[in-house]
Amino acid sequence: MLLYVLDISHRRLVQRNLQFCYEDWSPDEIQRLSKKVFRSAGITLLELCQFPFMTREDLLGMFRVQNEEIATEAIGHNRGAIIISAHMGNWEMALQFASCRAARPFTVVAQKMRNPWVDRLVDRLRTRFGINVVYKKGALPEMIQALRRGHMLGLMIDQSRRKQGVDVTFFGREATATPAAALVAMRCKSPVLPVFSFRDADGELTIRVMPPLALQRTRDLRSDLQANTQIMIRAVEQMVREHPEDWFWILRPWKKAYPNLYPEWEKRRQRRKARRKKRQGPDRKAR
Repeated sequence: MLLYVLDISHRRLVQRNLQFCYEDWSPDEIQRLSKKVFRSAGITLLELCQFPFMTREDLLGMFRVQNEEIATEAIGHNRGAIIISAHMGNWEMALQFASCRAARPFTVVAQKMRNPWVDRLVDRLRTRFGINVVYKKGALPEMIQALRRGHMLGLMIDQSRRKQGVDVTFFGREATATPAAALVAMRCKSPVLPVFSFRDADGELTIRVMPPLALQRTRDLRSDLQANTQIMIRAVEQMVREHPEDWFWILRPWKKAYPNLYPEWEKRRQRRKARRKKRQGPDRKAR
């Protein structure tokens, strides 16, 4: 529980998000769940520290799998499939497990780390067992090519940039989510499987494969994009409600619609915006 005691800013953020989603809960209930969230995150961190020393066999022995036959059927005949997931359980190692277990080419979409040294380290770990990593900026063509080559494509859909997300409802509140998975699924007509990692009642890591999602396909691209992203986020919400202690509650999917929920983040955003405007000022005058 050291993380819970020392990391005051993230502790407040987790509790604020929990209270936002569970308005009827008492402060004691919020505190109990937030401690479980930090405990799960701490265990995940320890597991990731062990990962560089693990063999493929060690990794394959870490997870139980529920409904594996769904994945086997969906990815048959060497066609590409989209695996959507969320920051739950040990999501990094779950992707590694899925790649090893499927014995198929596996591409994941990731966000670059701000620190170059950390980014190189994480990239080496992610590619250790053959996963191909593409980064979000300008990733769409590579995502499409990966699916057309028969790869499995893994995306985390519970996080998006403010300007790049589409509006969805998450825990009954307006939120934003990345439309990338919906866009690629519509373009390539690939099956979309929700797959999530969580810790079972006995603490064991479990991966649940859910049936392929039935997506909306009309001639209205904008409507389909929003509707299908909502369908995917609904699958995420279902899992988070079942295993709230395993979700990464420091994410801020409601930041666009409810900026007052994150006053510290909003102040930093405004400062960054002011600095960019100041830097761009002379250039604009020159033009």
